[in-house]
Amino acid sequence: MTNCLALVTFLTDDYDKAIAWFQTALGFVLLEDSDMGGGKRWVRMAPYPKSETAFLIAKAIGNQADSIGRQAGGRVGHFLFTDDFDGMIARMQSASVVFRESPRNEPYGKVVVFEDLHGNPWDLMQPAKT
Repeated sequence: MTNCLALVTFLTDDYDKAIAWFQTALGFVLLEDSDMGGGKRWVRMAPYPKSETAFLIAKAIGNQADSIGRQAGGRVGHFLFTDDFDGMIARMQSASVVFRESPRNEPYGKVVVFEDLHGNPWDLMQPAKT
């Protein structure tokens, strides 16, 4: 049996705003955007078309909205790996992404903490060559 992590929920208050941010700031592709009725949509986004794991962009309902921007309780909840750290930094800066620190080198690679459109902290990482 083979298993994989297929979807990770990303809470938002606006589908279109989230789609635009992922496309512009991170270069993600829109895999699917299906109307499910009642204002609900099935929206999947990923770094590239054949990604095994994608984000399910979910519009928060009711008290779920309290978790927007705090999906991991204030900790880094998502780790985006890249093979072009400087290129991603430039892309993100041109999209006005907020960085919480300057890029730094760690034993495991280059890393910088940034915020998504709702203030959730992420790590952008270029793993060290092994």
